[in-house]
Amino acid sequence: MQTTEMVLPSIGEPESLQVRVRQLPEPGPGQAVVRVEASGVTFAEQQMRRGKYYDMPAFPFVPGYDLVGIVEALGAPVPGEPRPAIGQRVAALTKTGGWADHVLLDAADLVPVPDGVSAADAETLVTNGATAWRMLHRTAKVKPGDTVVVHGANGGVGSVLVQLARAGGIHVIGTASARNQEAVRALGAVPVDYRGDIPARVRELAPHGVAAVFDHVGGEGIKDSWRMLAPGGTLVSYGSASTRDQEGNGTVTVLKLVAQLALWNLLPNRRGAHFFNLWAGKSRRPQRYRAHLRDDLAQVFALLHSGAITPRIDRVYPLAQAAEALRYAESGQVVGKVVIAPGAGLGSGPTR
Repeated sequence: MQTTEMVLPSIGEPESLQVRVRQLPEPGPGQAVVRVEASGVTFAEQQMRRGKYYDMPAFPFVPGYDLVGIVEALGAPVPGEPRPAIGQRVAALTKTGGWADHVLLDAADLVPVPDGVSAADAETLVTNGATAWRMLHRTAKVKPGDTVVVHGANGGVGSVLVQLARAGGIHVIGTASARNQEAVRALGAVPVDYRGDIPARVRELAPHGVAAVFDHVGGEGIKDSWRMLAPGGTLVSYGSASTRDQEGNGTVTVLKLVAQLALWNLLPNRRGAHFFNLWAGKSRRPQRYRAHLRDDLAQVFALLHSGAITPRIDRVYPLAQAAEALRYAESGQVVGKVVIAPGAGLGSGPTR
C-alpha cells in the first residue's frame, strides 16, 4: 500500500513542506494501517518548523501531532493489548506522522471514536481535548463552583478548556484579543482583553483569586498568572507561545520555565505550579498512559456526542495545502482548530 505524506525537510517556512509518496510496510504483530480522514495543525508544528520544539524530532519528518481515521488493515493480535476492528473509526496521538493519507501505528495506541461523531469534529478534540481534560481534572483538579482563568480562550486548547470547565459547573475568565471577545463570551466565559491589565481585571472579577490558571503563553507573563491564584490554587503551564519567534533553543526556554515553576513550589505558600506535558509517563508506564488516554478521550467524545461541547473548526484544508494550513494557523486569526483532511481532494481549497 502506498501513502502520500507531507515532509518537513529542515528548518524553514511552511512552504518548504514537500510531498512524498512511499510504500507503507505491511502491519506486523500489534500494528494497524489507518486511512487518515483528518489531522490538524497544533502549536507543536509551528515550533517544529523553527527547530524550537523542546522534544524536537530529527529532520526530515512528517508533521502531524494527532489524527482520526479508519482502520484498514491489522497485524496479528498481541495478547492483552486492545485491538480495534477493521472499518472502525479511531483517534491517535502521534506527535509526528499525521499529515499523510495512510499511516502505520501500534493498535494499542488507537482510541475508538463513537458512532455519530465525524472525523473532523473528533479531530478537534484529540490533542486539544486530551490536554484540556487532563489539565482540568487530573492536574488542577478543579471543582464545580470554582473560578479559573484560561489564557487564549478562543484558541484550540483554550476553547475546549472553556467548554469542559463550563460543562463541569466551573466559572471561566478567558483572555483573548479584542476581536475575539464575543466568541469567548459565546463559549460561556467572561472575556478579558489580553492587551490590558489582566491581573487587575481578574481581581475585579475574583477578588480572592482563582482556583487555577491555564497558561500557554509563558515568558514574563507567567508571573502575572502566578499572582492571580487564590490560596490553594494551581498554575498549569503548558507552552511558551510568547517566545515562538524569539531566537534561541526551544529546550532551554522550556527548562527555564520549568525551573521557575519548581522555584515557586519550594516557597512556603499554599499554591502549586505545574508544567503539563501530554506525553509524560508514556515511556515509563505505557499501559497506564494508554488506559488514561482512552478514558479521558472517552469522556471528551461523550460530551461532544451529547452536545455539551461543540467542535470549533476554523478551516479545513486538503493535504496538498498543508503549507497554507500551517501559515494560516500562525496568522493569529484562528478561532478553534485548523484541520487537514487528506480526503478533501488535491485541488480543493480550504473550507469553513
